[in-house]
Amino acid sequence: IPLFRKAGIEVSGIQDILNLNIYITNAVKTPKSEYTVSKDSIEESLPYLEKELELLPNLQVVMLMGDVAKKAFNMISKKATGKNAVPSISTYKLRNTEIFHKGIRIIPSYIMTGQNILIEKSKFEMASEDIALMYRLINEA
Repeated sequence: IPLFRKAGIEVSGIQDILNLNIYITNAVKTPKSEYTVSKDSIEESLPYLEKELELLPNLQVVMLMGDVAKKAFNMISKKATGKNAVPSISTYKLRNTEIFHKGIRIIPSYIMTGQNILIEKSKFEMASEDIALMYRLINEA
């Protein structure tokens, strides 16, 4: 909610976000048992994530918040097209790049959960800017 508000989008809960035609999901569908998310864990969740994406026929923008989301989406892309949709470089280097996969705009961004929102101020700023861009793109279409 704070990221959306920082982006200039007044919301008070998830229902407000859904009412804006924004769907939020996680790339990995099982709780992580270690500090990092393993490739196996991502691969196990891919069929569910792919099914979710298929349920969104009017999908215009996919915002990938964090490296796990980027990896998962690239696995889906590689399976479908033989190549990664998102280049394997730092997110900050990709932020001003227009990336498309099957006509859908892809926006790599930063994950902002838990205490990270309070600690990483610059990433909070960039993630809220990315949300503002996503929102603009959805409303322009």
